[in-house]
Amino acid sequence: MATRKAVLGRSAGKGRRAAAKGKRIPPRRKQASATGKGAPKNVDEYLARVPGAARSRFNELRTIVRSAVPPEAVEVISYGIPAFKLRKPLVWYAAFSQHCSLFPTASVIAEFKNELAGIKTSKGTVQFAMDKPLPAALIKKLVKARVAQM
Repeated sequence: MATRKAVLGRSAGKGRRAAAKGKRIPPRRKQASATGKGAPKNVDEYLARVPGAARSRFNELRTIVRSAVPPEAVEVISYGIPAFKLRKPLVWYAAFSQHCSLFPTASVIAEFKNELAGIKTSKGTVQFAMDKPLPAALIKKLVKARVAQM
């Protein structure tokens, strides 16, 4: 007859043997985030975590975005960052130590690629450097284009 180790295989770790002996094995837990804080529950909690120097720039971006979304849009946390939602998220926005970002979707960025020349972009993100003023009119255009898509 085969030995227990041969039946379970060599890779059977202590947990397997402990279970076989009737000991309780605790379930694996989800790893905590790097900061240990988890995702913010609301925008005020998110704002409290924004680096001090970026906080005023974030509030400025938030005000511009809020002025361009429909009044019935609700501010929520989606994917761990603030967003305005109207049935589903319209646009996301966030603050980092070196820039603020607007996430209006890739199709909106493609539509305005000529107007976004000189501003750092990626497929779905527009980054506004901290050392330059926010282009309020352009941000409103991006947000309104996203609203029109919905």
